[in-house]
Amino acid sequence: MFSNPIAIWTLGLSVLLCACQNNPPSRTPAGDTTASLTVSDTLNRMVLIPGGTFTMGADDAEAHPDEKPRHDVRVDSFWMDEHEVTNAEFAAFVKATGYLTTAERPITKEELMQQLPPGSPEPDSSMLLPGSIVFTPPSHPVPLDDVSQWWSFIQGASWQHPGGPTTNINGKEHLPVVHISWNDAQAFAKWAGKRLPTEAEWEYAARGGLKDQPYPWGPEALTTGRVKANTWNGHFPYQNTQTDGYFGAAPVKSFAANAYGLYDMSGNVWEWCADWYDSRYYGLKQGDNPKGPAAGYDPEDPASPKHTIRGGSFMCTDEYCSGYRVTARMKTSPESGLENLGFRCVKDK
Repeated sequence: MFSNPIAIWTLGLSVLLCACQNNPPSRTPAGDTTASLTVSDTLNRMVLIPGGTFTMGADDAEAHPDEKPRHDVRVDSFWMDEHEVTNAEFAAFVKATGYLTTAERPITKEELMQQLPPGSPEPDSSMLLPGSIVFTPPSHPVPLDDVSQWWSFIQGASWQHPGGPTTNINGKEHLPVVHISWNDAQAFAKWAGKRLPTEAEWEYAARGGLKDQPYPWGPEALTTGRVKANTWNGHFPYQNTQTDGYFGAAPVKSFAANAYGLYDMSGNVWEWCADWYDSRYYGLKQGDNPKGPAAGYDPEDPASPKHTIRGGSFMCTDEYCSGYRVTARMKTSPESGLENLGFRCVKDK
């Protein structure tokens, strides 16, 4: 998935993500207090994650091939943002630096042609304007193997206009920033004196010290008991019952933290990792503090190197995408920006 129109042409090869909502309505769950928080209340505090060894990956019935084999990994202690980077935090970065995100920049015809399959026709000039990918939900059931049924490239969509040019982030300072490419996340992290987490660090932190559990909260199924995360409720992609209280992204810290004090390690928005994605990586010898493969490899789209993203989003559901499992891996190109894709940062101890 790209922030530019090529995404629409390559979605069938590279996208398995849960979708995004175009200017989604949302409501605050009963008893929720985040709507009254100030910007300073949601500026990220960093949590110390104690180093240790854990078993990474999965081999149960839900595990995808790229989650295998399970293997022991050791990571050193590190600091991690307690929640996803918010609109308010990213706005401070932009104000200080004048940074323009990938989605806010036009693409040249040469750049676009380099990313298209060989033999593709030259794109119309209108396809080179800034924009990003948003969710345009159908009103009826559609085949779940055809992502073009619910994704659209919208000119003018960006982190400041997540549903398109007529939308904005006014009053949404505490929501996670989205439409952020890997390159954008790297730029913010460098400015903040931090970095993106490795995939091993991300999974270790998401587990919160729990061993062999599928979710940050333990073994209980997502739909059992209390509401645990912001995910898709109902039938994807045309019906959302909002059982968790939200149609789109939720303010950070709207749901309970894991045992390490980290919020939204499951659901809300996908999060960038530093690593390149290689579906075969878990079968290789990695050593301590693995930082991922030297290059990306996606067998479903080998011409497009991708980085790993983790955690699932508000569009994930067992019916289509169970990305909220702590072992679930997903991938997308470094230029990608989506309405359900954000990030959090880490720092060495």
